Amino acid sequence: MNSYGFIVLAAIAVGFLLHTVADVLNLRALDKGVPETLRDLYSDDDYYRSKRYVRLSTSVEVTERIVLLFAILAFWFLGGFGWVDTGLRVLVASEVVRGLLYVGTLMLGQSVISLPFAAYRTFVVEQQFGFNKMSPATFVSDRCKELLLMVLLGAPLLAGVQLLFLHTGSVAWLWCWLAVVGFSLVTQVIAPVLILPLFNKFEPMPDGVLRETILDYARSVRFPVDNVYVMDGSKRSSRGNAYFTGIGRHKRIALFDTLIAQQTVQETVAVLAHEVGHYKRRHITKGLFLTAAHTGIALFLLSLLLGQSGLYAAFFVAEPSVYAGLVLFALLYTPIDVLLSMGLNALSRRHEFEADLFSLETSPEPQALPDALKKLAVTNLSNPNPHAFYVFLNYSHPPLGVRLGAIDACMESSGTS
Repeated sequence: MNSYGFIVLAAIAVGFLLHTVADVLNLRALDKGVPETLRDLYSDDDYYRSKRYVRLSTSVEVTERIVLLFAILAFWFLGGFGWVDTGLRVLVASEVVRGLLYVGTLMLGQSVISLPFAAYRTFVVEQQFGFNKMSPATFVSDRCKELLLMVLLGAPLLAGVQLLFLHTGSVAWLWCWLAVVGFSLVTQVIAPVLILPLFNKFEPMPDGVLRETILDYARSVRFPVDNVYVMDGSKRSSRGNAYFTGIGRHKRIALFDTLIAQQTVQETVAVLAHEVGHYKRRHITKGLFLTAAHTGIALFLLSLLLGQSGLYAAFFVAEPSVYAGLVLFALLYTPIDVLLSMGLNALSRRHEFEADLFSLETSPEPQALPDALKKLAVTNLSNPNPHAFYVFLNYSHPPLGVRLGAIDACMESSGTS
């Protein structure tokens, strides 16, 4: 094994250990009980169910991580990356088509391994705690639609990236970066009207107090929206949520029907105000820029490594190619990706605080936001006392106790508590 192989092996091992240590620490933190600030929120039964849910979910996650680790190591050291490439070279003459089949085969293999765990989470873990509303037919349908989208959207992008690296020389990474960023922007535009409706129904919110209150709020903060949509989230889960997607005139705010059923009008508006806060504080735009910068850096580094024979030798791939280089670079890039994910999670948690502040400053009843968050936390069996390292590694949102503490401090300073 050469230096490239050792780097990848070390990266895989470190990533596995980091997440496993975080899981162990998080499970131990459950024994500390509910923090003082949340004791009036969680009954003994609520906390007991939350602990059981966290433990069962973690056991499934750790098991899947172990299985995937052994699968990738076995595939690697048995020469799987080279074997698939050699077989496709015999069958397919076109390098671009061969690349599509190569990447597709590896992704399909990973999906086959992960599928039983996804089914177990849905129909055992989520079912046991009353969250799952998805039928087996919907589960299968979702996977088929995801595969179809991968073929219709992912395959042309991958083919384009290969062609650019094959034919545009030293500036290929730059052309690929422009193509990927353009693709991402187009996807943002079409997702609300073409992609998301494949999985859920989106219906304009009917006339009534809630709709009028929401539209009045949107006008008060000069948020350009013509309608608010209700999504049939109850088709898959009892969890409530809301989200904002799209850019330009294709923006869409969607409220889960489960959220509307669980929250009062003012609590729903406060949750919506939080989502509007992400837009007003330009978090979505910042996210797009960061993603674009990340993509550019990764493609530039890829361009430097595509011609390195040692990278292919480390994985027993006899002949260099763009498509094999893409896959192998993704493994080599793992340490950087882990570090970036930590940074992006930290930034996301900061953005959540900013969106909370916007909701407190603009929603008709500021107290409705913490009330809504408390309901969501208990209903969703959120862990009231996650370990700090687990939060640092995995959380894109601040833990409930920290979030409520920041809200209380803000309300006290503004005199609204």
